[in-house]
Amino acid sequence: MDDLSTGLKQRALAEGFDLVGVAAAGAARTAPALRRWLDAGRHGGMAWMERSAGLRADPRLLLPGCRSVVVVAMSYRTSQPPSLACLDRHDGRVWVSRYAWGRDYHHLLRRRLVRLGRWLEAEQPGAGWRVCVDTTPVLEREWAARAGLGWIGKNTSLLNRRLGSELFLGVLLTTVELAPDAPASDHCGRCTACLDACPTAAFPEPRVLDARRCIAYLTIELRGPVPEELRPAMGAMVAGCDICQEVCPWTRRAPADLHDQFAPAPHRLRPLLADLDGLDEEGFRRWRQGSALGRIPYSQFRRSLAVVRANLERRGQG
Repeated sequence: MDDLSTGLKQRALAEGFDLVGVAAAGAARTAPALRRWLDAGRHGGMAWMERSAGLRADPRLLLPGCRSVVVVAMSYRTSQPPSLACLDRHDGRVWVSRYAWGRDYHHLLRRRLVRLGRWLEAEQPGAGWRVCVDTTPVLEREWAARAGLGWIGKNTSLLNRRLGSELFLGVLLTTVELAPDAPASDHCGRCTACLDACPTAAFPEPRVLDARRCIAYLTIELRGPVPEELRPAMGAMVAGCDICQEVCPWTRRAPADLHDQFAPAPHRLRPLLADLDGLDEEGFRRWRQGSALGRIPYSQFRRSLAVVRANLERRGQG
């Protein structure tokens, strides 16, 4: 078991993943907290989270006979300046979240995980496996923490002491019993930088996010008008928000530019509001093509642009 686990980790690193760990499959320990979060309505309009809550409670429901959860991570951190420093330049430019600057991580991680699963099956004939990247109902951050990749920080992101929190996570479920790793300890300490910096006060308490107030939710998931009281806090952000990660000391000291695939596409790096305003629906599809922005419909994007336009006009930047 140890030799197979070691070989699998070496293979994962050879595939280009930055981190890899293993946890023994079982019931998700954060499932009750998820249920309370949903009951409080903090998921907003993301009804799919309610529908999939039962499956998230145990990966064995997704892969019968699952015995191990393999978790991988890739850093998407770049050396570009943080959002607030850029947006303070008053030059009519807007902010698109860092996760969407480069190639769509869903496809990239999935392909590599499929190769990892095939390798495992070749080493252990008859092994069952299933790849999960973001859209599958798995509590990725819990399993990443249990597999030793890091701990869940006060901003609800997975934090790694070396790589910070700007990480894409992927999961490989398997029926093979692998040697589990020890979980990582918590290193947030007394720091509350992420909670203090959130412009919409979206964290009612550490490690609890009210999605209804989160700028990422407002610009990506919300299918309706942005509440008026939250519009000024959106500033110039039209797709996602990076603030609670950018201010984290662990993320600020993390290495950058580890993967060319996630380097910023020039047209998504601080684009001009005027340029985005001129996009019709087909132009919008071309602008986001190849990125992870597929969840944003054109109508919602136009609503976000209208909010940002009003904010910039108030600042004299429009």
